[in-house]
Amino acid sequence: MVAASSWPGRKLVRVKTLTLLRHAKSAWDDAVPRDFDRPLNGRGRRAAVRIGQWLAEQGLADQGEHFNLVLASPAVRVGETLDGVREGSGLPLVAVQEPRIYLASSATLLDLVQGLDDARDDVLLVGHNPGLEDLLLELVPAGGDLRTEAEAKYPTATLAVIDLAIEHWADADMGCGTLRAFVRPRDLDPSLGPDD
Repeated sequence: MVAASSWPGRKLVRVKTLTLLRHAKSAWDDAVPRDFDRPLNGRGRRAAVRIGQWLAEQGLADQGEHFNLVLASPAVRVGETLDGVREGSGLPLVAVQEPRIYLASSATLLDLVQGLDDARDDVLLVGHNPGLEDLLLELVPAGGDLRTEAEAKYPTATLAVIDLAIEHWADADMGCGTLRAFVRPRDLDPSLGPDD
């Protein structure tokens, strides 16, 4: 479901934005020695490019706006996902590889978020499930169509944009977020889903 949520009767002053991107679909049939080294499959590459195109369609590139910080798992499939998003969006998206993101729990990811530099107010975090999905469900209170969609399934290459009602990253905690967008590749191109 590609949509934006709203807070009826309340105006949210956006202070920090955390965007979560799950890596695109990877190949399980490749003979690689480690999970860490799994590459994307063809559908995953197409999905990453399409998510990048969606970002461009939001006007980020035209307005010279993009993420202040991109933190990514060092896994091969995450790097290839970012390559596809760069290709589709035209955004530079220079990523800092953060080993703690690789297969991290939501608790580890929340610690990482709480330790972010407050000078960075728009952060993209690229990683893996179930940690990303669990983090989203902790930050965003229950209710609303987008939250319900995310709770049902957080497919590969899905992008979630969360506005956090905080002044400092250290204050990120349960229920402080509003899910502004939840974009699955299949929402943009039916041939890219459903995710298995």
